Amino acid sequence: MFKIIRDDIRSVLERDPAARNSLEVLLCYPGLHAIWAHRLSHRLWKRGYKLIARWISQLMRNLTGIEIHPGATIGHNFFIDHGMGVVIGETAEVGDNVTIYHGVTLGGKENIRAKRHPTVGNRVVIGAGSTIIGDITLHDDSRVGAGSVVTRDVANGATVIGNPAREL
Repeated sequence: MFKIIRDDIRSVLERDPAARNSLEVLLCYPGLHAIWAHRLSHRLWKRGYKLIARWISQLMRNLTGIEIHPGATIGHNFFIDHGMGVVIGETAEVGDNVTIYHGVTLGGKENIRAKRHPTVGNRVVIGAGSTIIGDITLHDDSRVGAGSVVTRDVANGATVIGNPAREL
C-alpha cells in the first residue's frame, strides 16, 4: 500500500511542473485524494458492498469535484491534473500512466447494463474539457486535444482534436 502511495506522489511530481515537493502533493492534489478513495470504493464494490462504495465515491465527489464510479477500473500511476469536473463512469477502464485534465468525461451513451463507457489504454493524455462517450477505445499512447468530443476509437499513438474529434 505504501509503495502505491509513493508511486502516486512520484507520478504527480514527474508530470506536473508546478508540484514542488511530496508534502505539497500529499496535501493539495484533489486528483490524488480522489484516486485513493476510488481504490477503496472499488475494492468494496467488487466485494459486493455497493452502497458504501457509492457513498464513498459521492463523498469524494463533494470534497474534490471529481466523480469516479466505484465500478470503474483504474490502472497504476493515474494522474488527474486540476480535477474539477472530471466524471468517470461505471464501466470505464483506464490503463497505466494515464493523464487527464479538468472537465473530462468518460461517459456512456446507452442506457444498458453492460459495457457502455470508454476503455483508455496506457500512457494516454486527455485534454481539459474533453468528452469521451460510449464503448470505444483510446489505444495506447494516444492523445485527445482539449475540448474534443470523441465517439470513435482512437488508434495507437494518434492525436485527435475537435468536435467531432478527427485525427491530426
